[in-house]
Amino acid sequence: MASCPVAESEIEEEIKMGSYGGKVRVLRHDEESAAEETMLLWGMQQPTFSKPNSFVSHSSLQLNLDACGHCLSILQSPSSLGTPGVTGSVMWDSGVVLGKFLEHAVDSGLLLLHGKKVIELGSGCGLVGCIAALLGAEVTLTDLPDRLRLLKKNIETNLRHGNVRGSAVVKELVWGDDPDQDLIDPFPDYVLGSDVVYSEGAVVDLLDTLVQLCGAQTTIFLAGELRNDAVLEYFFDAAMKEFIVGRVEQTQWHPDYCSPRVAMYVLVKKRIGEILSD
Repeated sequence: MASCPVAESEIEEEIKMGSYGGKVRVLRHDEESAAEETMLLWGMQQPTFSKPNSFVSHSSLQLNLDACGHCLSILQSPSSLGTPGVTGSVMWDSGVVLGKFLEHAVDSGLLLLHGKKVIELGSGCGLVGCIAALLGAEVTLTDLPDRLRLLKKNIETNLRHGNVRGSAVVKELVWGDDPDQDLIDPFPDYVLGSDVVYSEGAVVDLLDTLVQLCGAQTTIFLAGELRNDAVLEYFFDAAMKEFIVGRVEQTQWHPDYCSPRVAMYVLVKKRIGEILSD
């Protein structure tokens, strides 16, 4: 499925975007849209009144999760959680939600990952990339250099059996730096990220990397914890300059893995004419 153009009359309609077969609600492209979307999320989902973690425990050394007919055991490093700047040492609900969403979307016929090139940003403990590989994707899981040891351990532990439909490799990627040629030649079919919007500085580098990684046929899925409304509004405002952004309603998530503290979005790169007209 090719990404479709978004006309002014369709801005508030639910449409299909990129290679995702479900309909998403596209954010309007105007100066108030970022603020309105942020206010809507907080008013509709009321994350501050919800349980912080429904599917993970940061005090546990591992997370066990059934996915794609496998029992995944994702190792965590709770002792690293208090280290400044370390965000990928434990799992967050958004990663579980995104991983199970991918499985559900494939099972529902709304998404095809088999044989597709997938890049995961900020892979952390590696759950989402593992699930994508089990669904048949050729996955590159990326993170900062000091996060790769735990990531590699989880990939080796969970994908060493012979019935994995896809593949997974681990690679260093610092947001904002030029990506290695093999990441963008060819461009990936999908880019995945969970809990990657956490500070304004990170948003700038994240979007720079997304712009470099994504071609006209690349579909991005981002899931994130609703923690800081100002940072999220900043992300929406910046992202809509380069991407069309659509919210995936929770009715399309895996029915057993929904959370009012998580939001999920699909992004596709704008065409040159759409960027110039903004």
